[in-house]
Amino acid sequence: MSAPEPPQPRVLFVGGLGRSGSTLLELLLAQSPDVCAVGEVVHLWERALGADERCGCGERFTACPFWRQVGEQAFGGWSAVDRDDVLALKDRVDRTRHIPRLAKGSLAPEQLADVRRYADLYTRIYRAALAVTGARVVVDSSKHASLAFALSWADDLDLRVLHLVRDSRAVAYSWGKQVRRPEVVDGEDFMPTFSPFEVSKLWTAQNAAFHLLASRAKVLRLRYEDFTADPAGTVRRLRDFSGLPDDPAALRILAGEPDPAAAPAAPFRAHSVAGNPLRFSGGPLTVRRDEAWRDRLPRRSRAVVSLATLPLRVRYGYLGQRGSDESVERA
Repeated sequence: MSAPEPPQPRVLFVGGLGRSGSTLLELLLAQSPDVCAVGEVVHLWERALGADERCGCGERFTACPFWRQVGEQAFGGWSAVDRDDVLALKDRVDRTRHIPRLAKGSLAPEQLADVRRYADLYTRIYRAALAVTGARVVVDSSKHASLAFALSWADDLDLRVLHLVRDSRAVAYSWGKQVRRPEVVDGEDFMPTFSPFEVSKLWTAQNAAFHLLASRAKVLRLRYEDFTADPAGTVRRLRDFSGLPDDPAALRILAGEPDPAAAPAAPFRAHSVAGNPLRFSGGPLTVRRDEAWRDRLPRRSRAVVSLATLPLRVRYGYLGQRGSDESVERA
């Protein structure tokens, strides 16, 4: 008698352009034991396997017990993974330029084989993470639309996509700042910076791609501004979207949210392989809208971004009064 097939791993994939609050949102969701947050898995092959950077728990990737167990369950050990082969496969599949092809209703046999082999690498990691933690949902905040499209071709994956959007002007201001990467152990490294025009192109391309993805996957759209206005409500909505019951205890980590009679909750440090430096912080999580861009983004830069991203900014309700905008809408 053959062993039963393992259940489809369920993943909540957080998509959009970086600097939109995905790390904070992921950490909030990870406070519940039925959620396993793994950071930006798209960077695992280069930053974790290649550079042995620090996991969100503080340990190097190779020293982290969680990732060692995931590697054993997924591949029989990370040493069994041919990293060069994976990176070559990634280049053939997981690039923004491949999205028009991945959005089609069918693929040529060789292309389909590549896409499914690439998606299977992630499916194995998700399934192993669930097995190691006993969680029901994995949160992958990789954000790349091309990876989300590749995952939509997987044979045995329950894919739920959160399309996280933030005002393009705020995103442009954030990408202009120099931010150190604390996960780098040897030496010092910084996150890349982009000009306002470059950010405008990336913001438009990534967000437009997730509109296209809605024809292939379950997609929920959320604005960063609405998340920061109602973090507790957002967590409840996302748990419902992920097929999870409400868990009031998960919100104790929020500064200002705990029951005054209860002891403050110690934050759970997610085993994230990449993401915002916030994932290394230790105290209660404070959710507040960062609007420094309104005073600090130069007028010329603001004008460039405003004009270049105008169509989607209108669609997302970033013009005029916010009162008529829905906090969370289906794509």
